[in-house]
Amino acid sequence: MAEQVMTQAPGNVWKVLVKVGDTVKAGDTLFILEVMKTEVPHDAESNGKILKIHIAEEDAVDVGQIAIEIE
Repeated sequence: MAEQVMTQAPGNVWKVLVKVGDTVKAGDTLFILEVMKTEVPHDAESNGKILKIHIAEEDAVDVGQIAIEIE
């Protein structure tokens, strides 16, 4: 079952640091949102492999939006 990494705040995607197929460890930063001129990193909560990316740089996102799936 895939773990879904959700956005934690509304904002704009500043940088996506992973690509499909990458292996990540818990604590690795996956992407960074710009929220009110502040960079907010979103980290992996567990080890795994990037299965799907639902966001792209410069996308506007809402809180609770699925951003990345990890298996």
